[in-house]
Amino acid sequence: MQWHSPGREIATREWPLGEKTVPEELYDIVLRQGTVVDGLGGTPFVADVAVRDGKIVAVGTVDGSGTEEIDARGLLVTPGFVDVHTHYDAQVIWESTLSPSSNHGVTTVLMGNCGVGFAPCRPEDRQRLIQLMEGVEDIPGVVMAEGLTWEWESYPQYLDAVAARPHDINVASYLPHAPLRVYVMGERAAAGEKSTPEDRARMAEIAGAAMRAGALGFSTSRSLFHKSSSGEKICTLDADEAELSEIAAQVRDNGDGILQVAVDFGGAQNLPEEFALLERVARSADRVMTMPIAEMHKDPNKWREIMDLVSRANASGARMGAQSLPRGIGMLFGLELSAHPFFLKPSYREIAHLPIQERLGRMRDPEVRARILSEASIAYPLPVADTLDLFDGMYEVTNPLNYEPLPETSLAARAQALGITAEALAYDLLLSHDGQAAIFLPFANYAKGNLDAALEMLRHPDIVLGLGDGGAHYGIICDASYSTFLLSYWTRDRVRGERIGIPEAIRALTHDTASLIGLNDRGVVAPGYNADLNVIDYDNLRLEAPGIAFDLPEGGRRLTQRSQGYVATIINGEIVYRNGLPTGALPGKLARGRKAAPRLEDARLMEAADA
Repeated sequence: MQWHSPGREIATREWPLGEKTVPEELYDIVLRQGTVVDGLGGTPFVADVAVRDGKIVAVGTVDGSGTEEIDARGLLVTPGFVDVHTHYDAQVIWESTLSPSSNHGVTTVLMGNCGVGFAPCRPEDRQRLIQLMEGVEDIPGVVMAEGLTWEWESYPQYLDAVAARPHDINVASYLPHAPLRVYVMGERAAAGEKSTPEDRARMAEIAGAAMRAGALGFSTSRSLFHKSSSGEKICTLDADEAELSEIAAQVRDNGDGILQVAVDFGGAQNLPEEFALLERVARSADRVMTMPIAEMHKDPNKWREIMDLVSRANASGARMGAQSLPRGIGMLFGLELSAHPFFLKPSYREIAHLPIQERLGRMRDPEVRARILSEASIAYPLPVADTLDLFDGMYEVTNPLNYEPLPETSLAARAQALGITAEALAYDLLLSHDGQAAIFLPFANYAKGNLDAALEMLRHPDIVLGLGDGGAHYGIICDASYSTFLLSYWTRDRVRGERIGIPEAIRALTHDTASLIGLNDRGVVAPGYNADLNVIDYDNLRLEAPGIAFDLPEGGRRLTQRSQGYVATIINGEIVYRNGLPTGALPGKLARGRKAAPRLEDARLMEAADA
């Protein structure tokens, strides 16, 4: 196995692991002789790992026995993965299983990103927040209307509702800006009005209470792409510096949280001004600020310009960074999904409501086919409308899905070789496999037809992994599987360029993400840390192609993606998944506020107590 790769400094442990012999003792779980990849980036080592009362209590040669023992010889033992960018804000209310994230070794998720969520909220504003989430995150409104129970008004009450329902994995949350702004300003927020000093004082007061109740920080959106399902821009888009700064001060003073900003800087001409505003907010509050970053195909160097500004800001004392996805950010198009190249054609919309088999029959009619192919699309308020004719960047979905496809396999290139139009090829492709075929469009991180830019982001010192968007984009994106992709593709399967080492990949998925958001009690395999662990059959780790499940409230559909190779996933000391199948255990907890790392003295005392 390849353990190391150049490009990032490897951390060293503060105490030797794998050397201590622990006398006869009874533990809840003992993992025997696995190859421990501890999350700190150092060389893997073979050791036993003992768990008791939800904590790792020994790493080394464990002479005691476990109520449950797993033979981990030849397998990787890693910390559970921490996903810092999800949107499970609705799903946590109606469901205990946080898939697809929990199918991919993720043991903690942070929701409430991008300024959208459902608390605080008065009854009269519920529909507005549903429409906003529907537009920004592609969650069907009917699903949320049925699934959200609304036994809260305040944000602390919302956290209580989340904590009251058992979950398979751990959950943490930001206070989102949009519902906060609507709660305080009502229709004035929706109209994009500037907040008054009284508004700002009230928002700051609520933010302080949210932090004291357990929020990990505050999130907002300044993205032009974020619109409600009716086409209204997100109400936080033009929030001024005073508003952001007063809220950020409460994040600092009531829990030492972080700031998350979804921002596209409104075009290159606004980059210096917008970044300077955000930098001033981060500096004034002395908070960590994190934002999404991606290689946008219309301006593929812009992300480097942004990161240069981040690096310069940090060199002078700010604490700013970004989150990136380790593959192309990609939409999936299909007849049973939210969009495809023909879903805005008038003749298609006349039959779009039909069951899939009836729709297929109509689409196979030569006259219907000719009309659809010849028509212009109707106007549509959401950004997906601008992507429907990008055939030179569309690829047929295979199993497994090729996330680094060659440009000559695009629909445009294939159509040219066949002497037909790309539209005709896409149309016929969507009718194949009984209407279950799909098309993959990596619309970011793939400007040059490879993932070299994604690797550059992976290695950047001010970028961590994120943007999987679990719990959102149910009908168009399924990127929550990126943890399995990173570990299988980037360390083992990539043939079109450089790979990375396993320790580097595991550190990126665990310690680095947990540290960013202040959950320092997890992300490392060492005594005293949370017993959130994965046991992985690395040689057989596989990512399956995305599929559709109709398991949401009101029979709503969502994209899912399963994996192979996770022998066990352990959350808070309980085995939640065995060989990818749920055990029925639901030990996930709501993480309220920052968590300190176990002190070296505490870890040694824990080992001494077992001795």
